[in-house]
Amino acid sequence: MFLNKSDFSNVIKNTPMISIDLCVIKNKSILLGERINPPAKKFYFVPGGRIFKNESLEDAFKRISESELGIYRPEESEFIGVFEHMYDDNFLGNNDFSTHYIVLAYKIILNSDISIPQEFIKSQHSNSIWYSFSNKNFKDINIHKYSMDYINNKKIACELNL
Repeated sequence: MFLNKSDFSNVIKNTPMISIDLCVIKNKSILLGERINPPAKKFYFVPGGRIFKNESLEDAFKRISESELGIYRPEESEFIGVFEHMYDDNFLGNNDFSTHYIVLAYKIILNSDISIPQEFIKSQHSNSIWYSFSNKNFKDINIHKYSMDYINNKKIACELNL
């Protein structure tokens, strides 16, 4: 369900949102995109999205996977935990009210022969990378602390050889 800007602002201002984040791993690297929308604008973040009212978790996972990645691979997915994200700003890019997310995070392991079409990644991100901590070229990118929380999670870190 989509809300108009005023109603959506009221929701964000007064309640936490529930979302799904996708920690996509391939060849010991994690997919990160540089966000074009607030909150976390200009930070590298894992793909994800909000769960809509009256949408089942399964339907939300499928919709978010398909819209953010262009693929839906539930058989290669594993729930890694519940996280809490709090931002001083909001989707409008101002500090008039904060944003609070309760996030259901999933790990998705892709075989090396599976690719993610760039047009899906580009819908929410100006740039995307497969980030590997062994690759010195990516050392200075601006990874958001909440994405680092995922990367440092035991279930993700072992897949990245950390």
